[in-house]
Amino acid sequence: MFDIVCVTDRALCEGEFLTRIEEIAACRPKRIILREKDLSEEDYTALAGQVWEICKGFGTELVLHSFTGAAKRLGIWKIHLPLHMLRSLDGETKQRFELIGASCHSADEAEEAVSLGAQYIVAGHIFETDCKKGLAGRGLTFLREVCERVEVPVYAIGGITPDNMKTVAAVGAAGCCIMSGFMKAPDVRGLFERSRGE
Repeated sequence: MFDIVCVTDRALCEGEFLTRIEEIAACRPKRIILREKDLSEEDYTALAGQVWEICKGFGTELVLHSFTGAAKRLGIWKIHLPLHMLRSLDGETKQRFELIGASCHSADEAEEAVSLGAQYIVAGHIFETDCKKGLAGRGLTFLREVCERVEVPVYAIGGITPDNMKTVAAVGAAGCCIMSGFMKAPDVRGLFERSRGE
């Protein structure tokens, strides 16, 4: 099965953020990654607690992003980290997490992340996207290389739409991450169903 992961960004969100989270969680994606890096640890922790209550209500997995302190305070032992943060994560903290993901921009980085304990990789950006204006996507050849070099699930990010998901799946990706699509879609369930090919 090709997995759909939602990555959040309040700045892109159409309408009230928690209402949008509820609509996404109701679709039961593989997971929601709460990526709100502009917040202080305190504010992120408060928001994560609210999002977690919503996710628990729908049985949707929540992964926190970057804020290991918030994860400890809330007891949410699933974290997604940029590679530089994964490199500096101490062994005791690492052992407490039941799921660790990492963002990577090359096959070498993906291999390093796995050696450091990453259980899945987010690889990108694959296609040109408004989130990375003016930067060409790394493309499907890059994605294929990452998928071939590591034995953990690889999720593509960057410009992923229902129209190009089959090409992403064809090179070996376990799924994809969608950020602006889920944050802006007027019909969240419709987007999710099209992404699943339903």
